[in-house]
Amino acid sequence: MVQAWIMNDDGTDQRLEHKTDPPQYVDLDELKKRTGIMYWEIDSDTYETNEELKQIRKERGYSYEDEITITEQALPNYHEKLKIFFTEHLHSDEEIRYILDGSGYFDVRDSDETWIRIKVDKNDMITLPAGIYHRFTLDDKNYVKAKRYFVGEPVWTPINRPADEHPARQSYIKTMKGQ
Repeated sequence: MVQAWIMNDDGTDQRLEHKTDPPQYVDLDELKKRTGIMYWEIDSDTYETNEELKQIRKERGYSYEDEITITEQALPNYHEKLKIFFTEHLHSDEEIRYILDGSGYFDVRDSDETWIRIKVDKNDMITLPAGIYHRFTLDDKNYVKAKRYFVGEPVWTPINRPADEHPARQSYIKTMKGQ
């Protein structure tokens, strides 16, 4: 089950938990309210035949999928890619990740510019809305295997911050104010 908390961004190793002292946890309802992020827990050992996953994909229009394994041995240009993933950015489309194995962290900014760290593990499926500032890093296990889903053809381009005038960012802000 995904966990989230307010992050202390103290500049130390990005793979650490970075919890405040005392920790300030954010439950799933609050996470959705503050960020628009959606979450499901789906057994990744049965993902190929899982009816819940099939239904989510159908309802949300996820028509394209691929798989990524992030380890030094499996990902070409590993260190360069990790730097890119951890640079604060947004996308013009949703970012959907379904963790098949391993773990890592998504860091997202809420409307007050507070970092919220979201730990994802095996069986976690998370959807970050288009236009949300975020970044990703591995944890200290240095391994994650995930499915990536898209509506239509994949759009891989990160739009680095600042991008406040980007249409996806403007739409995200408007949506979040309307909640």
